[in-house]
Amino acid sequence: MAFTLSDLPYDYNALEVSIDARTMEIHHTKHHNTYITNLNNAIADTEHTYKSLEELIAKAGSISPAVRNNGGGHWNHSFFWGIMTGDSMGKPEGVLADDINATFGSLDEMKTKFQTAGATQFGSGWAWLTVSTAGKLEISSTPNQDNPLMDIANTKGTPILALDVWEHAYYLRYQNLRPAYMQAWWDVVNWNKVSELYLAAK
Repeated sequence: MAFTLSDLPYDYNALEVSIDARTMEIHHTKHHNTYITNLNNAIADTEHTYKSLEELIAKAGSISPAVRNNGGGHWNHSFFWGIMTGDSMGKPEGVLADDINATFGSLDEMKTKFQTAGATQFGSGWAWLTVSTAGKLEISSTPNQDNPLMDIANTKGTPILALDVWEHAYYLRYQNLRPAYMQAWWDVVNWNKVSELYLAAK
């Protein structure tokens, strides 16, 4: 099956409070689209041709680097677009808020740990908030386009929040200031979507 690039659920300028429109446009139409093109080329006429994206990344340790990297890139970015919004509610509520407080002490403590995971990820990669198989919240990071759904992940789980810390995600506005980008990004987190994912994962 050929994978395709879906439209964003908002305009490129919808996240301007944290991410500029030009970065969003390049990130989506160039970087994400290239992962899809390369993934389609990598699986064409192979035993992977008709597998779902989730099936492919689940076996990251036994597939080719091209499928692992580009499949991960497609999944990660598709997920990333979906957990942001131009109408952020500011903070989580309900069960998710309660469990963040119980696990990390407070929302601010969770954010600090999450940002540390992103800031200390050497080179390119992602920061994640996941739900473990035991139903617990965990924070981790992955290199390149790996993610916690992959069999090779050090911390496995179901993602409910992700932050892209590749330089192309923030360099036009923030240059080398990754921490500033991470701090500003909280203003566009779609906590309603994150809560929905959390309840489904539990």
